[in-house]
Amino acid sequence: MKKVLLLGDSIRMGYDKYVKAALKDVAEVVYPSANCEFAQFLLRHLEMWVKSLELDESLDVVHWNAGLWDTLRNYDEDCLTPPEVYGEFINRCCKKLRRFFPNAKIIFATSTPVVEHRFSPDSYRLNKDVIEYNKIAVAECLKYGFEIDDLYSVAEKFPEEYYSDCTHLRTEQGTRIMTEAVSKSILKVLDIDEKDVDMRFEFEGNTVVIGH
Repeated sequence: MKKVLLLGDSIRMGYDKYVKAALKDVAEVVYPSANCEFAQFLLRHLEMWVKSLELDESLDVVHWNAGLWDTLRNYDEDCLTPPEVYGEFINRCCKKLRRFFPNAKIIFATSTPVVEHRFSPDSYRLNKDVIEYNKIAVAECLKYGFEIDDLYSVAEKFPEEYYSDCTHLRTEQGTRIMTEAVSKSILKVLDIDEKDVDMRFEFEGNTVVIGH
């Protein structure tokens, strides 16, 4: 049985338990209960999560993201994390992940789009910032040979009804597609044919089957 670690913000928290269920026959999927928030927050707490989840160098896959918290704007201020600072913290996250998990396949997931008009004027995100920060993160991750799971592209053309609010994709349709995208990216680096895996999960009492 392979072992997979999921790290990330509340977007990750929207699909983690479903990916765990979808991949139950081929991998043990673990993740912290905490929201990993900013890139700096992830960097600061990574060692704590590694210890609490009892992870070691035998881990097979890390799938992670950080960015939406960094792009948050309050009132008319700039993004909470300046882009050059964000790039530095992503770089440091890459180094630490590789240090802890030298044998793992590591996948960076881009931040997903937001529904801009649903935000309030005093706290909001802009998709142009999300795109910019995704480019910064991808450039840093590619330096370390990480794989990229482009969740922004997956969700870019989602209709608004797939969103449960301004940011999250916690409707049945949004959850199904996000779970499918993440699960398939993990299976790909594990070199497991998705057609050989019975991927299904329960969502609000309904059985959702993906991958076929």
